[in-house]
Amino acid sequence: MKNVGLSPCDPSSFSRPDQVIVTDIFLNLNIQFNSKTLNGHTILSVEKIQEKYNELTLDAFKLKISSIYEVDTKEKLEYQLSDHLEDFGSKLIVQLPKTEANSFKICIEYETSPEASGLQWLSPQATSGKKHPFLFSQFQPTHARSVLPCQDTPSVKQTYKATILAPKDMTVLMSAIKEDSTLVEDNKQSNFNQTVPVPSYLIALAVGSLESRKLGPRSHVWAEKEIIEDCAYEFALTEHQLKTAEEICGPYVWGVYDLLVLPPSFPYGGMENPCLTFVTPTLLAGDRSLANVIAHEIAHSWTGNLVTNKTFEHFWLNEGFTMFVERKIIGKLTSTQMQDFDAYAGISDLEEAISVLGADNPLTNLVVDLRGIHPDEAFSTVPYEKGQTFLRYLESSVGGPEKFEPFLRAYFETFKYKSIETSDFQQFFESYFSTEESIKNIPWQKWLHTPGMPLLIPDYDKSLAVACDALLEKFCKWTGDEICPITAEVTEKLMPEQRIYFLQKLCQSEKQPIHKLKILGDLFDIQKIKNAEIKFHWLKICLKARWEEKIQEVLDWINVVGRMKFVRPLYRELYQWEVSKNRAIENFKANKHQMMHICTISIAKDLKLD
Repeated sequence: MKNVGLSPCDPSSFSRPDQVIVTDIFLNLNIQFNSKTLNGHTILSVEKIQEKYNELTLDAFKLKISSIYEVDTKEKLEYQLSDHLEDFGSKLIVQLPKTEANSFKICIEYETSPEASGLQWLSPQATSGKKHPFLFSQFQPTHARSVLPCQDTPSVKQTYKATILAPKDMTVLMSAIKEDSTLVEDNKQSNFNQTVPVPSYLIALAVGSLESRKLGPRSHVWAEKEIIEDCAYEFALTEHQLKTAEEICGPYVWGVYDLLVLPPSFPYGGMENPCLTFVTPTLLAGDRSLANVIAHEIAHSWTGNLVTNKTFEHFWLNEGFTMFVERKIIGKLTSTQMQDFDAYAGISDLEEAISVLGADNPLTNLVVDLRGIHPDEAFSTVPYEKGQTFLRYLESSVGGPEKFEPFLRAYFETFKYKSIETSDFQQFFESYFSTEESIKNIPWQKWLHTPGMPLLIPDYDKSLAVACDALLEKFCKWTGDEICPITAEVTEKLMPEQRIYFLQKLCQSEKQPIHKLKILGDLFDIQKIKNAEIKFHWLKICLKARWEEKIQEVLDWINVVGRMKFVRPLYRELYQWEVSKNRAIENFKANKHQMMHICTISIAKDLKLD
């Protein structure tokens, strides 16, 4: 794909905020479940950055536009919608009124496509209650343009308000403060207000049959009634995590912090939509062992939402910082030993990701070049784990957390409400620590622009990993002919995080005989464990061992779990085995309509169907 017509400001956008910029958005939309569309209008408040420009340039993706006019004068405005460019949509150019004014309110009346890449429409059968349909959005990185005409680049932040009309028996939620709702015949009109400027990818919408439970003074969890009590238990420590994040990062500016547990087809562990984190139900382990994902999304309130990457070429500024802060939260709530164990386990995830992508792949750089590449194609764990590893290195370079955490708060305070590039961070770091001799030898260019694994791995506390490594060595050396050297008494003492680490390492080792795995499955009591991370690694191990009777179990699981972290690796394992290859392809074709856009295109590539 050539970089045809895309902006010099952002290789993933057509918009030109350097000429005319959007400062506020008002959405007035009607939810149409029957046609799987939204219709209504969007009002964009815009300001000229340079007086000579009389065009507003926006992003749009399969939007059916009926009219564009200036709100105050009702003057109809001419516009041009370019041909559709695959994955990126179209450039929408609006001619501004020929006046001396520098600011305008532009109304665009339109309807979305049933194929909007940023929306997932679910039938009642795909929900827990089986009675009502469900709708949720996922705009990151560049899918907001499929739902509203906008400057769909993280370099632009704007406030927004919304009025959403939906069936009266449905609850509407957004990444904003809900102000009120009123009945309008058979529908309910809900009003929202987000007063903190956000990039377009953080506008979010969900509509379903939902209930809530209070978690704390500023938090509720929302979910279908069938799982709401499980959700309330699992995420009961949310306020504790939020207060700990404030101790590290500074004041929380978003007012409320609610959670929405979505149906299983949601493709991510969580999405940090302001005021309303979207969460996968695969976190419902029954013992709060996977609640660290909430710490990650809470951290995003500063790392990504408050200070944002200017383009997705600098995505590590969002995700590397978030992993770094998440693990600080873990350290303060548990121990630095657990903080280091989590980081050390993350290195295994990074090694696996780089082995799939290729050690010389430029997409494994911290700062990537996205010219001609859609950000979805570049998505991996690299910016998360390689980014946090770099920050741990920087922290140790200046003397540890005592010096780095005050810098971190200063960084958030200096760049809050802004979008920045890596060079902005580097300059601020070098200025803040200008008296530190140790920073003069930091090889910034190598860290930022060298593909593959990080230049060095920090000296993490590995004590929690050592016990697992010793068990793994015993298990791998065991022939299976004598009594298993691992006992139930030993495995019962392992924390869920250690069990995950053990299975992850076993998966990376030589494949094991099936008779040994049957015994291991009993020792870990796999069939009773609700922890999705444990189940994922276990099923991957079974496929690697070519345990044929497990194929259907894998297919059944990935048909109800839409989280890409699990689904993509399992599909890849199925594809690599002749016995399961065609079954995997047929299963995907039969079930892809239940998956979100990003998941279907990614798996299609994994299965060589694109």
